[in-house]
Amino acid sequence: MILAGLLLFAIGAVDLVRQFVPARRRWVGYAVAGLALILIGSFCNAAGYMVVAGVGAAAWLLSMPDRPEGRQGFWPAVVLAVASVACVVLLGDRTPGGWLLESPFGRVSLDLAVLVLGTVVFLLESGNVVVRAALAGEHTWKPTADQGGFKGGRLIGPLERVLAFLLMLVPAYSLLAALLAAKGIVRFPEISKDGETGARAEYFLVGSLVSWAMALGGALLVWWAANTGP
Repeated sequence: MILAGLLLFAIGAVDLVRQFVPARRRWVGYAVAGLALILIGSFCNAAGYMVVAGVGAAAWLLSMPDRPEGRQGFWPAVVLAVASVACVVLLGDRTPGGWLLESPFGRVSLDLAVLVLGTVVFLLESGNVVVRAALAGEHTWKPTADQGGFKGGRLIGPLERVLAFLLMLVPAYSLLAALLAAKGIVRFPEISKDGETGARAEYFLVGSLVSWAMALGGALLVWWAANTGP
């Protein structure tokens, strides 16, 4: 499972760099992300997996560019999901009963901790990348500066995904349901501006469902990894 964690961490890290580091200094951000990957991989004695994760992050950068017009579809996210599940199913935990870490959920293996870390990092900015790719693929209505639109999506989306991920693991399903319902209530005034087109509702539903699916999928992946043997 550590390969899935390292892969998700590497992809999430490079997307954070693309979002928050100016283009002229982006190489520094990539270097820092690469160093973080090397440190985690070395600490976990997973040098080979670390290299595979680095190659996967580079492929993600090429297949999911940060310019909307350059996106090549939703397929890289599907490939990543399949690869992550395959890593958990086929590789499992390398050290069952070995080095365990204390956590709010009890004692967990180092491999599982890396998987949780990678999933959380991926859900931050990479989740936004996947949502934008899904919206572009569906050719949904997009808000413009003069039209207004759904404010704060870049911040709300990551927070929502991480909260949903954690609430699934706790588990606190009633709080999760309240969180998802609250988003619809808060966004209702913006959705109601649709008139008869339904464009804003479609935009909201596609983006929200893809975002929630990633958070719930990540939680299920971690749960599966924690509850199945190697």
